[in-house]
Amino acid sequence: MSEIRATTISDAAGTGPIALTGQSAAKAWSNFDQFYTNTLRDSFNVSSAVDDAQGESLINLSSSMSNGSYVTVNSAGTNAPLNSSNYNRVMESVANSASQIDCITYAPNNGAIVDIIVVQMAAHGDLA
Repeated sequence: MSEIRATTISDAAGTGPIALTGQSAAKAWSNFDQFYTNTLRDSFNVSSAVDDAQGESLINLSSSMSNGSYVTVNSAGTNAPLNSSNYNRVMESVANSASQIDCITYAPNNGAIVDIIVVQMAAHGDLA
């Protein structure tokens, strides 16, 4: 078995990171708190999560996708309080653009749009 160790992998010119354009890895992902602070816990290729309205967040991408027809995979946890039994939540991405993902979270039992403590999203497609 071979092992590769590196601190930086750069493009052929040595001027920047390699581009993920043809690979099938997620091109962006985020884990953020929509309920308390609307802040990112961790992310890749995401510059910010903006509170747009109750249960709605706009995820801004650092590097744009090639168009708005990419795939998002979403997950929503519980709404407050954290020890609540309200764990059955749904998140969908609507009206995506090449540089922004519009996420809406709601309770599937009654359709109420609600803020969620743990919101996770991944985007798959081609970068611009």
